[in-house]
Amino acid sequence: MTHYSELETPCVLIDLDKAEANLAHAQELANAAGIALRPHIKTHKLPYFAKRQVELGAVGITVQKLGEAEVMADAGLTDLLLTYNIIGSAKRARLKALHDRVTIRVVADSAECVDGLAETFTDAAHKLGVFVECDTGMGRCGVQSAADALALARRISAAPGLAFAGLMTYPAAGKHRESAQWMAEAKALFDAQGVELPAITTGGTPDMAHMNEAGVATEYRPGTYIYMDRSQVAAGAATFDDCALTVLATVVSRPTDGRAIIDAGSKTLTSDLLGLQGHGYVVEYPDSKIVGLSEEHGTVDVSACATKPKIGDVIRIIPNHCCPVTNLFDRVNFIRNGDLVETVPVAARGRVD
Repeated sequence: MTHYSELETPCVLIDLDKAEANLAHAQELANAAGIALRPHIKTHKLPYFAKRQVELGAVGITVQKLGEAEVMADAGLTDLLLTYNIIGSAKRARLKALHDRVTIRVVADSAECVDGLAETFTDAAHKLGVFVECDTGMGRCGVQSAADALALARRISAAPGLAFAGLMTYPAAGKHRESAQWMAEAKALFDAQGVELPAITTGGTPDMAHMNEAGVATEYRPGTYIYMDRSQVAAGAATFDDCALTVLATVVSRPTDGRAIIDAGSKTLTSDLLGLQGHGYVVEYPDSKIVGLSEEHGTVDVSACATKPKIGDVIRIIPNHCCPVTNLFDRVNFIRNGDLVETVPVAARGRVD
């Protein structure tokens, strides 16, 4: 067997036991809450894990871009929710090709988006399901009120080739109660107007433990939970022991007693800080700080470490945000008990189109 420390760096390690435990835990939470689980594959971008999530009980998967949807459909995944506005005739043509071979639904938050979909999808015998995206506090995409959601739902229903699928939201972290209240009020309005709400889908790993407080939501879409990362630890959603993804790096220079340079820079570790200090947590040297990233170099302050790394030592880094790291690598290495099990291509890497 090959131990992970023998791999060329920088590279990504995925601890299969930890990932499996994270998947099982989320499914258990969903089952206990009586809510359907539809995991987001943007974190791992791997058909292997998407299929495993469905095997464990997920009703389907969530994708963010058409490129991801195409990869997953090609791999045999058949129930997809694409949580991104599809704008432009070229993208609508790709969506139609997917709609012809798998179950795929999308979201919209504007009349322009709905009208474009209605122009492309005209078959009343094979309608495209469209959710109305709602801004329940994230401050990104989404209609701004329940009344706006109702108006857009009616516009979707009026299009011969579209079907209103329900409401979708991505709550701000820590605002799950406010989001649930927003959705409850929206449902009350829809009920009062006699408009059926087939589904209400919400999500977010930071508040995953509160699935049982999702209120009227019928579906939950976590993503980062499979790997976890330093930001999720900071949010209280995980511990470092739960983190399945680490970046393996080598110490290539020790210019001063207090500084180490590693072969993992901004092209390896995300520059996302997410309110944290430094660019990751070094497992072997928890008192160190990754204080700077250039393209191919990472600067590590080791002045607070009782024992300091030497040139040639390998270290494991839990990144601040694991999702962008996945998209930086062509391959990831599955490990179990420290040994390499398999190296697999990140099939949907770079598919941000």
